[in-house]
Amino acid sequence: MDLGSIFFLALFFGLMWPLGRWHRGRESLAPAVFAGLLLGLALGGLLQLARGWGVARSEVLPWVALVGDGYVNLLYVLVMPLVLVSILAAVVRVSDTQSLGRVSAAVLAVLLGTTAVAALVGVFMAQLFGLSAEGLVEGSREAARAEVLSERMGQVSGLSIPEILVSFIPENIFADLSGSRDTSVIAVVIFAVLLGLAALGVRRESPAQGAKIEEAVSLAQVWIMKLVRLVMAFTPYGVMALVTELIASSSWADILSLLGFVVASFLAIGLMFLFHGLLLLLNGISPLHYFAKVWPVLVFAFSSRSSAATIPLNVETQIDELGNSPAIANFSASFGATIGQNGCAGIYPAMLAVMVAVPMGIDVLDPLWLASLVAVVVISSFGIAGVGGGATFAALVVLPTMGLPVTIAALLISVEPLIDMARTALNVNGAMTAGTLSQRWLGDRLPPAEEAVTG
Repeated sequence: MDLGSIFFLALFFGLMWPLGRWHRGRESLAPAVFAGLLLGLALGGLLQLARGWGVARSEVLPWVALVGDGYVNLLYVLVMPLVLVSILAAVVRVSDTQSLGRVSAAVLAVLLGTTAVAALVGVFMAQLFGLSAEGLVEGSREAARAEVLSERMGQVSGLSIPEILVSFIPENIFADLSGSRDTSVIAVVIFAVLLGLAALGVRRESPAQGAKIEEAVSLAQVWIMKLVRLVMAFTPYGVMALVTELIASSSWADILSLLGFVVASFLAIGLMFLFHGLLLLLNGISPLHYFAKVWPVLVFAFSSRSSAATIPLNVETQIDELGNSPAIANFSASFGATIGQNGCAGIYPAMLAVMVAVPMGIDVLDPLWLASLVAVVVISSFGIAGVGGGATFAALVVLPTMGLPVTIAALLISVEPLIDMARTALNVNGAMTAGTLSQRWLGDRLPPAEEAVTG
């Protein structure tokens, strides 16, 4: 390793000490996350400049990724235990099972409704910027990506709505607890609900045994939430490493070559954030106060590109900062990681559909075609994986259903990571918005038994 690389790594790891010391003196994560973001931007920019000074990114970035990817992996470890125990605890503490149906219906209504709006925003933004698949150049990376998409296309082509819904039902809960499928999170939610309903049945037949089950579940939840908070303490370092890696590895030439698509995508995402804020405002919730509390979650979602990995931080923020009930927080975070993702399942496939349809002579503003596209987008948003690449899966479902080719998804690979980060932040914000609105609508109707111990 050259001297410049050693110096940069010493600087990177050396800055963790003052960041950690500053973080320990504060109760809130927000200031430390913001400091980690700024340090990541500075270090990533420095590493970009250092290429001209002989610093090898190939030697530096793996060590940076050790911190960033290691933190993300720790969060992935938390996802399934947190979902299982938290949903189970929510069900066990409910005396009126109808409230679970109300929570699920409210959360899904917001997620799917905002996804439909996101699809319309994607269509009109693509039209406004005159985006088209014509003129896009296919290089070696794009050709390789096209081959991968062709293979993946065979996995999703021909899937009917009943087959998609069947994929939510757990067949092997141990496999789903390992995250083996794109729909594993929803499968674990379903299993936890069924396990909780069984516990309620035991409580009705034998109150003494039911009380023991509830006590055991409460203890497990306290234990898991303590583990969540332990891992959350590493968030500022994870954000610093992820942002450093992002900035250092970005290709600005590729971004400039597809600048129109990048700008249109970010504007569409920004409009959906405004729409979320409008929904909150119309329901008597201050958008400014809301975003002041959730922005550390959005920063992590942006840097990690994973809705699933953000679930622990999402749940904790909804409960501790937004005051949402544990049941609503867990349902909205879990559903939002795989259903109704506004960015990946809403905006992205709709924009691609317009870009392909226009050169084919299709009137994308025709009400029938537009309604068909929105319906397909909403339906296909079920089961979108909450990890990087979920948007591609959505496109592979939407485009063939609309009779459109999928090769355009390969032609945009050079700017995908940058846009995917903003889309992920929007996905996570949609889940938190769904939880917050559901709390406003149902908070007074939820039974006191749903109060949970959060450790």
